[in-house]
Amino acid sequence: MSASARGSSEDRISLAVTSIILTVLALSLGDALVKMTSGSFVIWQIFVVRSLILLPILMGVALSLGCLRVPQAGRSLILLPILMGVALSLGCLRVPQAGIWIAVRSLMLIAMWICYYLALPNLSLSAAAAAYYTLPIFITLFSAVFVGDSITVKGWAAVVLGFVGVLFILRPSAGDFNLYALLPLLAAMLYAGAMILTRTRCQSEHPIILSLALNLGFIVAGSIAACLIWLLPSDMREGFLLSEWTAMGWSEWISMGLLAASILIGSIGAAIAYQNGPPAMIGAFDFAYVGFAVLWGIVFFNETPDLIASIGMIMIVGGGILSLRQ
Repeated sequence: MSASARGSSEDRISLAVTSIILTVLALSLGDALVKMTSGSFVIWQIFVVRSLILLPILMGVALSLGCLRVPQAGRSLILLPILMGVALSLGCLRVPQAGIWIAVRSLMLIAMWICYYLALPNLSLSAAAAAYYTLPIFITLFSAVFVGDSITVKGWAAVVLGFVGVLFILRPSAGDFNLYALLPLLAAMLYAGAMILTRTRCQSEHPIILSLALNLGFIVAGSIAACLIWLLPSDMREGFLLSEWTAMGWSEWISMGLLAASILIGSIGAAIAYQNGPPAMIGAFDFAYVGFAVLWGIVFFNETPDLIASIGMIMIVGGGILSLRQ
């Protein structure tokens, strides 16, 4: 029996759909903010600082929910990392059974964010989003190939309708598509693979644990990258990928706080959505990102959707409704 079949009787569609809509709302805002601040921060600084903001919150929630079991003294945030290491070595810390799959999922998502964030300073927002939102197609394809989900004609029609709606809204010009456009496509494939793992290998894991693992991965990856950059010659330390960290004032900390909130909602929400609903259907609702991108375009970039873009949004909503009827 496939993993999809085992979990289908336990699906909570309303929770899954609500979670994915809130997820893309938060992530679209965060992505717009990353694009606006890409000249101020290096990508690794974003990874480390926003996850350090989140780590005490996630650890506190995980401990209060019993997702982690550590000695009472481990409640001290100062000693917590050391005590967790000792507890792990002594077998006092309960590690999820799907630990290896959680790690693989986290690595795929970290690679996804690296690809997409590197594309944002070099592409228009519309071109990056249009390339990235091929992801429901990859989710549908991966669901059929790796999970064994049966994709009906209506299911494929929903994906196609939503994708055409994306093109109606964003209408990227041919000149926008350069080699950097391959990065959002790669990001889409990585995200699709990570969500299939969420559905098939991490379905029983608590979303807080998945989010905690992801943010620990961000800290480790960002710290290693920062150390490697420090070893580079000074004339090579430039750009969104290789620059040194910048000093942070109040506005920078506020930006980081917003990015932390975005990734917190996004990482937990995506886990909940794909644990409680079929990947192909949830992937169709991922298209709501485009509607929110239009909103942030109006707010931050003075972009107003025209009639064709409005038709595109209607097509996206129609694709989501159609996916529920497959």
